[in-house]
Amino acid sequence: MNISIEDYLRAMYAVYEKQDDKSEGIKSIDLARMLNISKPSVSGMIKKLIRLGYIKAKPYSKIHFTKKGFQEAARVMHNHRVIEVFLKNVLDYNANKVHEEAHRLEHAFSEESIKRLDSFLKNPKISPLGKKIPHEDNGGWNDEKKTK
Repeated sequence: MNISIEDYLRAMYAVYEKQDDKSEGIKSIDLARMLNISKPSVSGMIKKLIRLGYIKAKPYSKIHFTKKGFQEAARVMHNHRVIEVFLKNVLDYNANKVHEEAHRLEHAFSEESIKRLDSFLKNPKISPLGKKIPHEDNGGWNDEKKTK
């Protein structure tokens, strides 16, 4: 998968998990702020994510994950947070630095490596930053899925 697409999906998941009402949808301006990029850049990627079947959105409306999009976003976030746990618990990184370092590393790890790392870490549930780590469960991801 394209690194940029993974970054967008992870950012969308981060915005989504902060929402009280999971059916509310995600604002493109929130993505632009989180990724520190322009709104036109976000608009271009939104069109691509729609074509790939990860999200649904109408012009000037909020973004909603499709089932496929939610699954992929949860997988990307899982990988990121498992790496954060590894950096903090095994390599003794400062908790303030694990997010940025995990972001640099997450694209280099294969799914097999993440599975082994997850097992080695005894399937952690919470990241060093206090965030829930999504886990695959019976072919799906164990979070409140509100998709359109």
